[in-house]
Amino acid sequence: MTQIFDRTLLDKLNALLKSIKKAVVITHVNPDGDAIGSSLGWAYYLCKNNIETTVITPNRFPEFLKWMEGSNDIKVYYDGRKQVEQIISEADAIFCLDFNTLNRIDDLGKYIESMNKPMILIDHHLEPASYFYLSFSYIPASSTAELVYRIIMELSGTKNIDTSAAEAIYAGIVTDTGMFSHSCANPELFIIVANLMECNIDKDKIHTLIYDNFTVDRMMLLGYSLNERMVVLPEYRTAYIYLTCVELDKYKFQPGDTEGFVNYPLSIKNIVLSAFFVEGVNHIKISFRSRGEFSVNKLAREHFNGGGHKNASGGRTLLTLNETVKLFETVLENYKDELLEN
Repeated sequence: MTQIFDRTLLDKLNALLKSIKKAVVITHVNPDGDAIGSSLGWAYYLCKNNIETTVITPNRFPEFLKWMEGSNDIKVYYDGRKQVEQIISEADAIFCLDFNTLNRIDDLGKYIESMNKPMILIDHHLEPASYFYLSFSYIPASSTAELVYRIIMELSGTKNIDTSAAEAIYAGIVTDTGMFSHSCANPELFIIVANLMECNIDKDKIHTLIYDNFTVDRMMLLGYSLNERMVVLPEYRTAYIYLTCVELDKYKFQPGDTEGFVNYPLSIKNIVLSAFFVEGVNHIKISFRSRGEFSVNKLAREHFNGGGHKNASGGRTLLTLNETVKLFETVLENYKDELLEN
């Protein structure tokens, strides 16, 4: 398998692991399958190396990810700030997974920034910040979970990947590739998946737990979103969905319920750009997806305070929902030629 990280960098990580006793693993706001899977997978490895490790998320994560071993021990910053800050203050190192800048973890980032502790990045998003002590950044990777697997293999081989670790890593890969529908052109990824399956994971069960484990309210919210809140703009080969707080409350919204909604408009013939706008308490959260060469990362960075991957990015505004949607429709004109040529 191709070695993607420099041996010197791996040696520095190995030396660090031998020198620390406590660590925290932190992932981004609104954690998805890759965030939780990669964090738990890496935490298992650290624990195997006798490092007391705590996984921390800025806010709550979806119920359909709570089947993974160790998920019940994850600490949520917004639910107990003092406890989490105490844990971080006692840690010897901070591992940052599936995000590449501290502003992706909101207020938690401000606290970490005030700490004089080594931060180690493991991530696959564009343009990582330069302030990490060690940076394992590889944009072509399918997922951060894939990078966790590769790093573990480089450091110690398969001996520290048991069934629990393999399940978490597999979950991260399968969710970030949309069940292997995108970001998986490298044949080595399927070698990794085959190796994970040799660790006695039940991939069919994992798929059921992730994709066939929703509430009736979530399914009704999806139906409402597509029937009542989807707008198609054929002149821009674009479609978008928008939801208000009132609508979310009506369908008893829980974290993770809208996961994947942004992908549905891309199933429409000739649509190459999809956006999903969700009203929050003080901001609008936006998800972007695209097909082909159109870069939603560029769109998100230039107009919506965000970024991510070429075909999958996010952003946010402090405008109202209506103002945000109008802004989106307005800036589409700037990209009309790209959208039509894609």
